Amino acid sequence: MSALPPELIDGLNVRSVRPVHGGDIAQAYRLDTADGPLFCKTHPSPSPDLFARESAGLAELRAHAPALLCVPQVLRESPNGLVLEWIDEGGSARSGSEEAFGAGLAQLHRVTRAQFGGLGGDTAGYLGSVAVDLRPHPDWPEFYLTRRLVPLVDQAVEAGRVDPRARGMLEAIAPRVAQLCGPSEPPALLHGDLWAGNRLVDRSGTNWLIDPACHYGHREYDLAMMALFGGFGPQCWRAYDEAFPLADGWEQRVAWYQLPPLLVHAILFGGSYGDAAIRALRTYR
Repeated sequence: MSALPPELIDGLNVRSVRPVHGGDIAQAYRLDTADGPLFCKTHPSPSPDLFARESAGLAELRAHAPALLCVPQVLRESPNGLVLEWIDEGGSARSGSEEAFGAGLAQLHRVTRAQFGGLGGDTAGYLGSVAVDLRPHPDWPEFYLTRRLVPLVDQAVEAGRVDPRARGMLEAIAPRVAQLCGPSEPPALLHGDLWAGNRLVDRSGTNWLIDPACHYGHREYDLAMMALFGGFGPQCWRAYDEAFPLADGWEQRVAWYQLPPLLVHAILFGGSYGDAAIRALRTYR
């Protein structure tokens, strides 16, 4: 217990601490307290404002999430970690929870604001632990190209994780970025890192959203991330499209919107992710 930052646990009447699964970036623990279990995540040397950004994203989602979706409350925050309410996992995604997730996400994506980018005055954020530019911009294709694709391709190439040809491929694609991004839509509140591991189902079958990389962007971005690693059933996709119909051709844009997470995974983990990013770029030459 002494290894946990005192500002996170002092006064919580913690009786025991045990490690639990909690992602690739932070260490995660269950805190058993006199008032029930809590979840704690920490990092010994986090990137600047890493946990503040996560806390702000959870607060934004919690403020706007419909009744069909739950978001854990942040109970403690410090530069070294967070303490959140405990989610009693153990439920399995079934038809009702899949439909509720799809319909709930569609409602969340209807939350909008004037410009694309960060929350409030935030001008920077993270995808995983990779810093990204969230300065607001009125035009989504320009935002996506200059705030996401160009910086991430540059970083991946410089790290030796992606073939340097990626830069030329992106330059060739850039004049068509407005077409590739699909029909214009208002900024949508995005989870920003919506793979199946960041959606939990509790013992009652209720869906929870965790570990966001929140910003306002094109809603197909979240859907592309959902499709990247799977884990969402057909009932989920149908319920989403019924509640908030998708624009024609969205399936052809999935690989386009998977580029940022592929590039981030290449930067962080290497392996085959760099090759997958090149294949996605080649799709749109």
